[in-house]
Amino acid sequence: MTSRHTVWLVARRELRTRLRARSFLVGTAVSIAILVGFVLMQSTLFGGERVTRVGLSGQAAAISAPLAEEARSLGLDVQVSTVRDASAGEAAVLDGDLDALVTGTPAALHVVVDESLDENLRRALNTLVQEEVLRAQLAAVEELDPDHVLGTVADATVDVRSLRAPDPTHDERLAMALVIVALLYLSLLLYGTMVAQGVVEEKSSRVVEILLAAVRPWELLAGKVVGLGLVGLAQLTVVGGVGVVLAVVTDVLTIPGVAVGTLLWGLLWYLLGYLFYATVFAAAGSLVSRQEETQSVLLPVTSVLVLAFVLGFGLLSRIPNSSATAVLSVLPPFAPILMPGRLALGTATGWDVALAVVLMLVSVAALTWLAGRIYARAVLRTGPRLPLREALRKA
Repeated sequence: MTSRHTVWLVARRELRTRLRARSFLVGTAVSIAILVGFVLMQSTLFGGERVTRVGLSGQAAAISAPLAEEARSLGLDVQVSTVRDASAGEAAVLDGDLDALVTGTPAALHVVVDESLDENLRRALNTLVQEEVLRAQLAAVEELDPDHVLGTVADATVDVRSLRAPDPTHDERLAMALVIVALLYLSLLLYGTMVAQGVVEEKSSRVVEILLAAVRPWELLAGKVVGLGLVGLAQLTVVGGVGVVLAVVTDVLTIPGVAVGTLLWGLLWYLLGYLFYATVFAAAGSLVSRQEETQSVLLPVTSVLVLAFVLGFGLLSRIPNSSATAVLSVLPPFAPILMPGRLALGTATGWDVALAVVLMLVSVAALTWLAGRIYARAVLRTGPRLPLREALRKA
């Protein structure tokens, strides 16, 4: 019997067991129900308050206090800061560190934004400009024509220049990005944990000793990882497919092509992320012999996944174009979460994707080799938890 056939036998055993399990069916149904609820309530998802960050450069710094007060009266929470020069301010706008840069004199303000200017901020700035023009008019002449003054004040507005053309599909893309981030995080955490729990279960029941009499350790590990990975891929495909169809049918999404592309990229990054994390989960699970000890030994791995999820939500929703987001999205621990989100938003370049895939494949190969050696030396050991340092030394 070839090694490939042996691995497939182990994987098929996992597939049959997990796909028929009630937990798989219930979990899939619950995931679909949650996704349906998200789609139906998507219009209110981003309704929360946010701080608008405004940079003031040059003479515009004089409107700092009046701008904060005027914005507050319009229900806008503004955080004002001083920028040393206009070029640095424009760079901050491009990086997502500022929502708007204001330059010029108080009577002739110029605003630089990434794509579009918040309407309440526009009103606040227009009011300040009009007040400044009115003061200048009143100070310039002794006898005033009221109609002329009012007409001059009404014509005084801020000049807005966008560094990029506004994307009318931005909100839809952001919704898809956050959904795929959440689905990938849950899938990687769930099926990675299942790999570890399966290893511990076989150790505690001594089933692994029987299995290893017929197959080699790396074949058993590979079959378990492949089998559970295919189960997760099937569930993610069903849940994601239902979500895309529902969103398109209900007109929540008007860009079905992007939605399908996001799902396909998500499936690819699930496979890469699963192979990256599952081998680590399996090696960690082989260090203990009781289910009660599983959570403690998995804590470092799950913490990295949680961090990737939190960063993904924060960076993609706030500063998707920043250099920090781009760098983190190509690093293997974060790429399976961040890169699909950037692809959904359309902010990832081909070079970014290629570099992230290469780094993932290299990391998967290295971790598979190391995890396989740890698993082979620890899986038959029973009793107290095997320290990682000792397992690495033996490996």
